[in-house]
Amino acid sequence: MTTDHEIRTVQPAQSIEQPQPLLDVTGLSIAYRTRRGPVEAVRGIDLSVARGAVTALVGESGSGKSSAAQAVIGLLAENGTVTGGSIALTGADGVREELVGQSERDWRELRGTRIGLIPQDPTSSLDPVRTIGASVGDPLRIHGWRDRDRIEARVIELLERVGLDDPATRARQYPHELSGGMRQRVLIAAALALEPELLIADEPTSALDVTVQATVLDLIDELREASGAGVLLITHDLAVAADRADSLVVLRGGKVEESGPTDRVLSAPSAAYTRTLLSDAPSLRQVVERSEHRPDPQVAPLVQVRGLRQEFPGRGKAEPFVAVDDISFDIARGTTHALVGESGSGKTTTGRAIAGFRAPTAGSIVVGGTEVTTLGTGRALRTFRSTVQLVHQNPFGSLDPRQSIAAILEEPLRNTRRGNRAERRSAALHHLELVSLPPEVASRRPRELSGGQRQRVAIARALILQPDVVVLDEAVSALDVTVQAQILRLLARLQDELGLTYVFISHDLAVVRQVADTVSVLRRGEQVESGEVARVLGDPHHEYTRQLLAAIPGAARHPGEHHEEIPAP
Repeated sequence: MTTDHEIRTVQPAQSIEQPQPLLDVTGLSIAYRTRRGPVEAVRGIDLSVARGAVTALVGESGSGKSSAAQAVIGLLAENGTVTGGSIALTGADGVREELVGQSERDWRELRGTRIGLIPQDPTSSLDPVRTIGASVGDPLRIHGWRDRDRIEARVIELLERVGLDDPATRARQYPHELSGGMRQRVLIAAALALEPELLIADEPTSALDVTVQATVLDLIDELREASGAGVLLITHDLAVAADRADSLVVLRGGKVEESGPTDRVLSAPSAAYTRTLLSDAPSLRQVVERSEHRPDPQVAPLVQVRGLRQEFPGRGKAEPFVAVDDISFDIARGTTHALVGESGSGKTTTGRAIAGFRAPTAGSIVVGGTEVTTLGTGRALRTFRSTVQLVHQNPFGSLDPRQSIAAILEEPLRNTRRGNRAERRSAALHHLELVSLPPEVASRRPRELSGGQRQRVAIARALILQPDVVVLDEAVSALDVTVQAQILRLLARLQDELGLTYVFISHDLAVVRQVADTVSVLRRGEQVESGEVARVLGDPHHEYTRQLLAAIPGAARHPGEHHEEIPAP
């Protein structure tokens, strides 16, 4: 009598020329049960991962890539079901095992031992009340390790293997005590604990700065080469896939648009959608398209920042934390000045100071002849904030979920007592049109809109008071590449039509070189380089700027592209 497990196991085909892939997905379809009936998220996709190689599954939000990855490791949501197709895993012994239809008990045996998962968000994936060592040791305990000393030794070995300094100390710390890059290394260590044959990396670096992203991806590559594991890389960033993958599978609307070796797909894409992704990825662009803004040297800059310093009180008797130290730059009217650097570099602190949200410790900020640092907290400051508006990174978090889009847009007008009800509604509809949204959006709630639509609403809300300056704080970093490109084109059009001046905060130099006229590179609160984009990014003087440029995804496949000369503004 055979068991279910034995029935699902078949011997591999005898072929030396065409060995079985480690992972072989054929005709996979996935549906979700909803109140409105079943929704098909994945429709008959094929993909494979070779042992020791990387296959990237690329697509925008809603393309089905995460659903496919979750099916491969048996972690679909409760309302999700594999409705067709096969997911087969072939071991080093050549035995091919069908994963569709596995029991939960079988999946518990497979997860960690044969398939490891590196999740997207290290903040939500690590238990904040458990130590790092406890989290990394979980896979070992789940799979029967009982010797505490042996578990502790393995945890320290894993933390050292992923490049964490002083691993014994790190094992005793909690997630909040580690940086984002360190937390992502912890997740990699946990995924590697039992040396799985297949690693699923689900957007493993989307929340990380560009240099940290490069370091983490380098680490995954090194561990893959050392262990011979295959990697299924899930990403919306075609440039990351271009750097790291041996083969690409491009998904759209749950279907495969195109697949094949990375070099072939990038050099000769057959699908129009793939060509769109390539043209919209700033890091892979061969030509920088940017309007030329030529400020009149005889006209005073609209924004002047001099000697800006921002301190925050230390805990107890600790010295104050210096977030920004001696930053100076000018911004001409109608141009874009970028503030670039990693998390903690002082970008957002500087942007909020320009917008009048926090008085700096020292220095001067003049916007349109107004000294921002002396406005205090009264009527003068409220009036000034109509001059400078802020667009946040996360539009969902900055839009009131209880209000309609019309009410959200009208709120700044109500707060500043502008117009009557009819005039405010007319202004709201006009600004929806301005950001290319249809009038019917006015009656919807934020949850009913896509991420790109919500960001357009946030931009419309910032513009409704007719500001001179808009501070864009990582306003496109959370968007898919095609939506990001749409928003960037929108911002360029609005700048040309309305004469807007932008402070563009970003960690992504690929985007900055596309949209900015001038740039300040910040590191740990200090300005290491500043000037015209053509000079700073075409001939960087500081090593840190060169590191940021080298870390742009796509650099590995397009060496030298990021140091090309770009038109001066």
